[in-house]
Amino acid sequence: MSLFPLDDAACLTLAEAHGTPLFAYDGATAEAQFRRLRSALPPRARLAFAVKANPHPELLKRFAALGSSFDCASMGELHRVAELGLPPGRAFFAGPGKRREELELAVKMKVRIQAEGWEDLARLDGLSASEVAVNLRVHPATGAEEGNRIIGGVGPSAFGIDEEQLPDILARAKSLKHVRIRGLHVFAASNQRDARKLLATHSMVLDLAERMRREHGLEFEQIDLGGGLGVAYSEDQSELDVEALGHGLAQLLCEHAWFSGELILEPGRFLAAPCGVYLARVIRIKESRGTRFGILEGGINHLLRPLLTGEPFPVRAIGKDGPTLRTTLAGPLCTSLDRLGEVDLPADLAPGDLLAFGRTGAYGFSEGMTHFLSHPVPPEIWVA
Repeated sequence: MSLFPLDDAACLTLAEAHGTPLFAYDGATAEAQFRRLRSALPPRARLAFAVKANPHPELLKRFAALGSSFDCASMGELHRVAELGLPPGRAFFAGPGKRREELELAVKMKVRIQAEGWEDLARLDGLSASEVAVNLRVHPATGAEEGNRIIGGVGPSAFGIDEEQLPDILARAKSLKHVRIRGLHVFAASNQRDARKLLATHSMVLDLAERMRREHGLEFEQIDLGGGLGVAYSEDQSELDVEALGHGLAQLLCEHAWFSGELILEPGRFLAAPCGVYLARVIRIKESRGTRFGILEGGINHLLRPLLTGEPFPVRAIGKDGPTLRTTLAGPLCTSLDRLGEVDLPADLAPGDLLAFGRTGAYGFSEGMTHFLSHPVPPEIWVA
C-alpha cells in the first residue's frame, strides 16, 4: 500500500485551490482499509473505530455506513457519535477519568462503558435505575509489549485495574445493585505491525478472561482486545498482515470454546492513517553549523506525533526528484521543540516548494497544538 493516498497532480491541485497548509483525506482509501480489515476477521469480531484517531464527522459517517461501532473517550466524542443516529450498542466509552456528566450521557446513549476502576462502578450504580452491563478494563501483569510506550506495557499505569487487584474489586462488585460485569477490556499495545505479537497479546487476554471466569464466576458477553493495529511510516517498514491476524483470532476462538460472545477490536490509526495527507510549503532553507533546516509554514501545531514518538511522517517534495540531502524539518513556532523529523529531501529544495506528508489521516489535525501561537487553523478537505 502506498504511503500517500494522493499523487503529485492531486496534491498540487488541492494546494492551488485551497491554499496551504491543509489536510486532505481520500474517502475511498478509508473505506477500502475498513473493508480489507473487516473481511480478514472472523464473523464474531466487531470493529469499533477509535474516534480519537480522527473524529472528523465525514469519516465517522463513512465508517458507520460500513457497519462500524465506535470507541469513544470523551463527552465530545460521544456527542459526535450520537449525531450519527446509530441504534444502541454501537458505541463504547473508555477513559481513566470519567466525569459524572460523561457517565450520565453514556448511560442515556446506552453505550457499553469500559469501567476503569471502582469509581466508575460505584458511580454507575448510583446513576442507573435498572441493570447496566459494563466491561471491566484490566491492566495485565505480564505479556503486554509495546515499542514506544503510548498506552500499553506492564509497568504502572493510569489505565484500568491492575490484574493483582482483581480479587478485591470483584468481591466489592458483588455489593452493587445495578451494575453487572459482562465483559473484559484490555488495551495493551500501540502501532504494532507484527501480527504474531498482537496475537500473543490477544491470547494472553483470552487466558486472563478464562481465569476470571474460573476463579470468580464471571460470564463474558464481550472481550475487548483494544487497538494497537499498526501502520508503516516508511518504505522499509512492513505492513501488518491482517489475513494472518484474522486467521490467528479464529484459531484463538477455537481454542477458547468456552467463550461464545463477541471479540471487539478498536483500530483507529490502522483504519484512518492511510487516507490522509498534509500539505505545507517551504518558507526558508537555512544552514546552521552543518545542519540543513527546511522551515515550513506548519509544524507541531499541525503534526505533533513526530515530537511525541521520535518518528516522522513519510514526506516527499511534490514535483521534485534527484539527489537528496538530510534535512531537519522545522515549523514556524517560536520553540526549538517545533521539529517534524530528520528526513532525506531533494538537494535543490527551495522556498515555495510543496511537501506532502503521508499517513496523516490519524493523529494529525486533531492531535496537533492547533491554537499554540494563534497561527491559522488549516482546513480539512475531503477528496471525492
